[in-house]
Amino acid sequence: MTDDINKQEEEETEEAYDIIVLNDDEGNEHEFMHLETLELEGSTYYVLLPVDETEDEDDEEAEAIILKLGKDENGEDMLMDIEDDEEWEKVADAWDEMEEDEEEDEE
Repeated sequence: MTDDINKQEEEETEEAYDIIVLNDDEGNEHEFMHLETLELEGSTYYVLLPVDETEDEDDEEAEAIILKLGKDENGEDMLMDIEDDEEWEKVADAWDEMEEDEEEDEE
């Protein structure tokens, strides 16, 4: 019975977020839940959670990743790694602040 409840909660959580499919360098597809979009200093960042990690039965919390929205050589939107450490720290701090604010609002 508890497994049914947990499974239902997981399904409800996944349905609340858009699913984004990204291809790695080898052409493998990976699904991510789009948790949040951050606007910071004129750039857009996506906070994503790998779907396969949320399906693991471990009690460990899955780790979100943050990617920057940019353009490829054809001018098409694409998500890319944040290569500058300082930029990554600013975005990660902004995400942490948002998470803390949401937790405070829930209390």
